[in-house]
Amino acid sequence: MGGVEELPRSYPHPPPPPPPPTPTWRYEVFLSFTGQDTRDNFTDHLYTGLVERRITAYRDDKNLGRGCFIIETLFRAIERSRTSIIIFSKNYAASKWCLYELVKIVKCNKLLGHMIFPVFYDVRPDHVAEQTGPYKKIFIDHYKNFKKRRVDKWRNALKTVCGISGWYKPNYR
Repeated sequence: MGGVEELPRSYPHPPPPPPPPTPTWRYEVFLSFTGQDTRDNFTDHLYTGLVERRITAYRDDKNLGRGCFIIETLFRAIERSRTSIIIFSKNYAASKWCLYELVKIVKCNKLLGHMIFPVFYDVRPDHVAEQTGPYKKIFIDHYKNFKKRRVDKWRNALKTVCGISGWYKPNYR
């Protein structure tokens, strides 16, 4: 054909794979908190403020459907959230559900770039990070009731999140 080169019919190397799909977020924010300390005060005000600003937020008491497997539903909500706000309070670590969420949030941060914003509500950041103060007895009990490996995972997740700049005020009331 008059001086026009034909393109090769096959590439010497296969074409590169397509980039991974961009995550589709269902929620902007996942709220992790223990209800006994903050549900009817700080967390409720925070949730209301987010919703008023048209920020889609997941809060377990509003979004957890009846008849659902709790941990699977919470993990799916974390995976489908762009960020998490973790509200550490005196009894946060006493809740195994909160600690399961925390480990999942840290994992999503490492794998998906999930952003984490810690809030220290009426508890000092060093108490959370080092499991001292109100967290000391809680973790003594955890070591009695759970496998060491699981409790160590919880402790590492707490230390990881406490290494992220957050908000601390001794009393938010």
